[in-house]
Amino acid sequence: MSTFSAKLIHWQKLHGRSNLPWQNTRDPYAIWVSEIMLQQTQVTTVIPYYLRFLQRFPDIESVASSSVDEVLALWSGLGYYSRGRNLHQAARLIARDQGGIFPRNFEVIQQLPGIGRSTAAAIAVFAYGEQRAILDGNVKRVFARCFGVDGYPGERKNELLLWRKAEELLPESYEGNQIEIYTQALMDLGATVCTRGQPKCMTCPLQQDCIALRNDCVARLPVSRPRRPLPEKETVLLMLMKQGEVLLGKRPATGIWGGLWCLPEMPVGEDAIAYCMQHFGMKVKPLAHMPPLDHTFTHFRLRIHPRPLQVVSYPAVMQAREQDETMWIMLDDALEAAIPAPVRKLILQHGYPQSGQLPFEKQR
Repeated sequence: MSTFSAKLIHWQKLHGRSNLPWQNTRDPYAIWVSEIMLQQTQVTTVIPYYLRFLQRFPDIESVASSSVDEVLALWSGLGYYSRGRNLHQAARLIARDQGGIFPRNFEVIQQLPGIGRSTAAAIAVFAYGEQRAILDGNVKRVFARCFGVDGYPGERKNELLLWRKAEELLPESYEGNQIEIYTQALMDLGATVCTRGQPKCMTCPLQQDCIALRNDCVARLPVSRPRRPLPEKETVLLMLMKQGEVLLGKRPATGIWGGLWCLPEMPVGEDAIAYCMQHFGMKVKPLAHMPPLDHTFTHFRLRIHPRPLQVVSYPAVMQAREQDETMWIMLDDALEAAIPAPVRKLILQHGYPQSGQLPFEKQR
């Protein structure tokens, strides 16, 4: 066993996390769900979503037999909704092609929607004890600092170098569950010690080997992605209310908030009352003003102008058009649906002005 892996395994046994909800299991389904949720999302955020998800969907078959709307409803607020859509699609593929049993073959796992090389490796390690290297964002940071890898880790040459290091540093021993302890140690070290800001270098088991610490460049490594100013966009979301219900429309499968239920969108600068008459055949009147809401995506920043409107008249032709793509829904029920986080915030502000709680928190 290399000195690097031995140090991490020893540290993990003393200081690592061991009681997370997805630990201490060999169930590949539970491990898979956790790894997908943990992509680009912190552990503390994931835990309540993970527990609710497994309570509602205890196995692959329960996901596969459900609609994507049901899956996304439990994903609502977690962000990166393509993860939920991919998980649902993968579950259906497993049910169809694997008899509902999560595959054991690494190449087959890696081909499932939403699963890349590192996620597939993590599943293979924790579910099957395979000797596989992972390289998520936390691990890239640990390696970049420890081995002084300059440059943005996402560049192909740097990523290939980091993958080579990840493979080389695997513990040599196949005895017991060393690979699982080592893999968890890498994850925990990046999440709790070798953090992006204010790393705890003096408690790090790798401090004597760390080139970044030795050269006083911990704060600079890993090099950040070259940043360009985020474009700014604006839109208007219509909060059409009638008898305690709000109108939601289903977004296209591709694009932002793909497949989620959202408030109807209107171009900035148009008159909301005239727009509603023209596009919905509705006569509406304004409700209390709501301030703009800013929401940042990976590639742009969106300023949302909410327009709360009371529906005065509601034509029969509109009712006839209400099928799969639009629905009237009570505010409480809307909070349980598959809606984007900004829409959730607007509904909470409109219907629950004294509450900032998420629906599952409100029920406790």
